[in-house]
Amino acid sequence: MYAMLRYQRYILRHLALPVLFITVGLTAIIWLTQSLRFIDLIVNKGLSLSSFLHLSLLLLPSFLGVILPISLFCAILFVYNRLAIDSELVSLRASGASQWSLAKPAIILAGIVMIIVYAINMYFTPLSYRNFKDKQTVIRSDFSSVLLQEGVFTTLVNNVTVYVRARNTDGRLRGILVHDERIPDQPVTMMAESGTLVRTESGPRFVLINGNRQEIDKGLGRLSLLYFDSYALDIQFITENPEDRWREPRERYLHELLNPGPGYDDQRNRSKFLAEAHQRIISPLFAIALTAIAMASVLGGTLNRRGQWRQILIGILAGFALEAIGLLLANLVAKQPQYAWLMYINVAVFTLAGFYLMLRHRLKINNNSFVITKGQES
Repeated sequence: MYAMLRYQRYILRHLALPVLFITVGLTAIIWLTQSLRFIDLIVNKGLSLSSFLHLSLLLLPSFLGVILPISLFCAILFVYNRLAIDSELVSLRASGASQWSLAKPAIILAGIVMIIVYAINMYFTPLSYRNFKDKQTVIRSDFSSVLLQEGVFTTLVNNVTVYVRARNTDGRLRGILVHDERIPDQPVTMMAESGTLVRTESGPRFVLINGNRQEIDKGLGRLSLLYFDSYALDIQFITENPEDRWREPRERYLHELLNPGPGYDDQRNRSKFLAEAHQRIISPLFAIALTAIAMASVLGGTLNRRGQWRQILIGILAGFALEAIGLLLANLVAKQPQYAWLMYINVAVFTLAGFYLMLRHRLKINNNSFVITKGQES
């Protein structure tokens, strides 16, 4: 029994390291691609490096839950194939190790990954994504950065356009033009030599210095012209309070998804909420399903010292089919919630089929290769 536990710890140790390396590698690649969406915020809105890193890190939990089961799947295929090439699986099988005992380290690690993914899906993903969207909202509605684009006509909101010729190092703006058509019959144009952006207790203000305000009353056909030394323009309309923002499905915790509010937007997206809830419940089980597929590939077919690439390729295709069908069903449930049970059937079928194919075979030792014969485990 001690020897059995020792070789299982040996396999488990060899599995854990590749899972870690693959997870870090895939995470780095996806993190890099996702971070490119912030280039506009850096170039056009002066997003600082610390804010960029903070936003990028907040995205990690949202795709770690997908990466971990895939990393485990790849690690199992790699490690068990290497054990077969090195004849270690033959030695263990000859010493009396059963299929189930050989698969036990992978199943234990799959259980650990499943628990981690549940924690990510139920708590860390909605928490981090909610913070991400809040911070993104603040950055995008930060009036002090919107107007820093020199020589560009910038639309703050519909029918409000601002032009700034230059910006001094002290933050003062030069050559300012503001055109406001929110009231179609009374468009307003303001021009000023300089200006600055300030925050007040009642909201943000755009203080214009040495300029004029032109208002046209189209109904009367009259132009009103006002010269001013200082004019405070209320620009609170371009800011948005994160607390007042509608929460997307990914930002909500499981109980919020299952019990959406009575508001119009919540009720209109009720199907999407249910699809997201079922996806969070089912996606951690992909770790078990992918493990079953991988074990069927490396233990449920012919083992050869030169490798099992044909079986591994079939396993990869089966894993891809599991993920693809899961994605299609998630999109289907978002439109037709009554089909949510199919998401669970998908995982159950691949899991049971994988373990069945693994357990229905028994290894037999040959001089050149390991031949599989059908039979029950001894």
